[in-house]
Amino acid sequence: LVVGGNQETQVHEGAGNLGVDNDRHKGYSATMAHDTVFDRILRGEIPADIVYEDEHCVAFRDVEPQAPVHVLVIPRQRLAGLQDATDEHTESLGHLLVAARKVAALEGIETSGFRCVVNAGEDGGQQVPYLHVHVLGGRRLAWPPG
Repeated sequence: LVVGGNQETQVHEGAGNLGVDNDRHKGYSATMAHDTVFDRILRGEIPADIVYEDEHCVAFRDVEPQAPVHVLVIPRQRLAGLQDATDEHTESLGHLLVAARKVAALEGIETSGFRCVVNAGEDGGQQVPYLHVHVLGGRRLAWPPG
């Protein structure tokens, strides 16, 4: 059980789970006063079903999937949300989208199609104050989304 903010979320261990990995937190930087579930995943304190990682980001399955494929891509460099991005984040934001495409390929949805979603702020539906890209697919996705 993970406690994040005022919510409790079940964390499921899957076949791709790397558990606690001391290398995962390389390059990780916590610059905000409070931890989120994503901070704890990056530090290896909470297991996650990792599907992709590199020196700039980590991608893992969402514990409350909204589609057959639902993976979250998070940067190792902490940013509360897209609403806080500046010109200095240009390269890392681009990297997150390239990583999202790699996740889609690994999950077998690159050709059939997928959606990338970034929720920003409370009205935008952001639940965790840590920038993350949702990669959704595995079925036809409706429009408008919500």
